Amino acid sequence: MPSLDVQIGQMLLVGFRGLAVDERHPIVSAIRQHHLGGVILFDFDRPSQTSLRNIESPEQVRRLTASLQAYAEIPLFIGIDQEGGRVNRLKERCGFPPTVSAQSLGQQSVEITRQHAEQTAMQLSRLGINLNFAPVVDLNRNPASPAIGRVERSFSADPNVAIAHARAWIEAHHAHGILCALKHFPGHGSAREDSHLGFVDVTTTWHSEELRPYQQLIQQGFDEMVMTAHIFHSGLDPEYPATLSRRILTGMLREELRFDGVIVSDDMQMQAIAAHYDLETAIFLAISAGVDILTFGNNLSIYDDNIPARAMEIIAKLVDNGRISSERVHASYRRIMRLKKRVI
Repeated sequence: MPSLDVQIGQMLLVGFRGLAVDERHPIVSAIRQHHLGGVILFDFDRPSQTSLRNIESPEQVRRLTASLQAYAEIPLFIGIDQEGGRVNRLKERCGFPPTVSAQSLGQQSVEITRQHAEQTAMQLSRLGINLNFAPVVDLNRNPASPAIGRVERSFSADPNVAIAHARAWIEAHHAHGILCALKHFPGHGSAREDSHLGFVDVTTTWHSEELRPYQQLIQQGFDEMVMTAHIFHSGLDPEYPATLSRRILTGMLREELRFDGVIVSDDMQMQAIAAHYDLETAIFLAISAGVDILTFGNNLSIYDDNIPARAMEIIAKLVDNGRISSERVHASYRRIMRLKKRVI
């Protein structure tokens, strides 16, 4: 078993600035010194409001991902949010093919979704990206939901339609060696607010049918990655939002739905978490709840080159003082490495 530092590093997935990297780049330092497990690519840098973050052209992205992997002793997850439509990091202006939204696909045949997913997966494979944070399996229960319905990220309000299209999406990605992440557990589609901006309470709007896509896809063999939602539901957990809730992540997702893959957090810097919990508390609660990989997109209100080192130091301290057991870290590391072996 590798050192605790190596295992902790694999539990972090971080965004960074740069169209290219060399040995002096902070993300390379995080990969080499802190054994960073993964990165996430963006096309737009929100803190500086500039359009050149990590993506300029296909050839540039290929060079970037190859450079990142060359610096990694343990191969990286290189992730992206390439859902299509509004959530589309590979823009036409940069030389990539056009995409359509999940909502548009859900209104057509499953075969059309498979064809679009095939095009997406082939593109990601050529670029050296091995993880797509998609498909969204949130049900479109509130078409005005600012983070889901209003931006057409849901296949359908009908769970059967959402399941069928999500399955086709996943199968097309697997055919090209790309991992997928179902999101956002336990369901963000009824929300009236956006968890990027603050606290989101779905207590009166959420319905148990929002679990059906997870339940059925897991029963059918999906066991790779599920992303958490930062939503709060007092009936499911009267104290914590889902990302920080042991009742929801361990109780519902692990024990009731029998998911034994990797649980990845939505961005821990979103205001639904960051505005209500300090960094150490948020990390402690997320890992205690069952999160295996903590995501720090570094692409909201602030940018912090030092976030990998800070997060790693916090986790190591939590293990040192006995608040998180070393076995809890081992469990996440084993799941992460089992998944990495499928694509790397």
